[in-house]
Amino acid sequence: MTASIQSRIAPFIAADVGGTHVRISLVTADGDGGAPQVLAYSKFRCSDYASLGDILAEFIASLGRHPVSVAVIASAGYPLADGTVITNNLPWPLSPRELRERFGLDAVHLINDFEAVANAVNQLGSSEVLQLCGPAQAAPGPLLVLGPGTGLGAAVWIPTGRRGVVLATEAGQAALAVGTELEMQLLQHMLGQRSHVPIEHALSGPGLLNLYQALCALRGAAPVHARPGEITAAALGGGDPLAREALEVFCGLLGSTVGDMALLYGVHGVYLAGGILPQIGRFLAGSRFRDRFLNKGSMREALERVSVKLVEHGQLGVIGAASWYLGSEFVEQ
Repeated sequence: MTASIQSRIAPFIAADVGGTHVRISLVTADGDGGAPQVLAYSKFRCSDYASLGDILAEFIASLGRHPVSVAVIASAGYPLADGTVITNNLPWPLSPRELRERFGLDAVHLINDFEAVANAVNQLGSSEVLQLCGPAQAAPGPLLVLGPGTGLGAAVWIPTGRRGVVLATEAGQAALAVGTELEMQLLQHMLGQRSHVPIEHALSGPGLLNLYQALCALRGAAPVHARPGEITAAALGGGDPLAREALEVFCGLLGSTVGDMALLYGVHGVYLAGGILPQIGRFLAGSRFRDRFLNKGSMREALERVSVKLVEHGQLGVIGAASWYLGSEFVEQ
């Protein structure tokens, strides 16, 4: 047996569990700090399964002779001390203990989904990002990773020596702040339906639908789209003014919110990752995103020095989950 084989990490499962899809990989790595190497990868639609356990069962069955003893799950939600997860976006409960017992695993590690993504962004190549504003290379310092998918996830990567640490957040549940007369009218409409309007009620896939429906109500028009993807397609197609206006509002709010978070967390770089953004990358680049991001009064000059990039990498969540595990004290060779 060669030295390289002896130092190889035992294959483990890395999963990225979102409100719409679950992405799972079988991963290994060289034991000397090597990058994650994906041996198998599958993507599942949450609504097609009664539980995460059923998805894992199908994936594990597909592995054949690749037994695993460890799973690392990156999930949207807030983990509690008893191992369960508070989440607004998953269609079923999530319990690491039940998964460990069902599959006879030695360990099931649960981390925040954007904590996982934050562990992966430094591995991205230039071909996997779209520069939106600021310098191409961020100055050394904290990084914000944010993405509107089924909800809005956000995490901050803080450099501390070789690897850095990640601050997981529930920023998507903070109150939505608006900055134009139209946005104020839309927020007022939403407040007529609920007492708290979180950021993700506007900045997520379902949030785009909420914006579109509120806009239709303000304009006195009947909604003709029932899914976020339909709104995006109609907006990009150019034949539906209300869909396009909803997407423009979405991009403006996103720019303003990202600017707020960049100042709140004192970051030097921002990565927008996952969710619906890769589908609207060119539209976002040509929208008011940059103007709203910089529109922070005397802090404009500071924000002009913040690098903002859109990530175009479908497996970033599982790579991040694997990277977190490989950098932890739990890893086994």
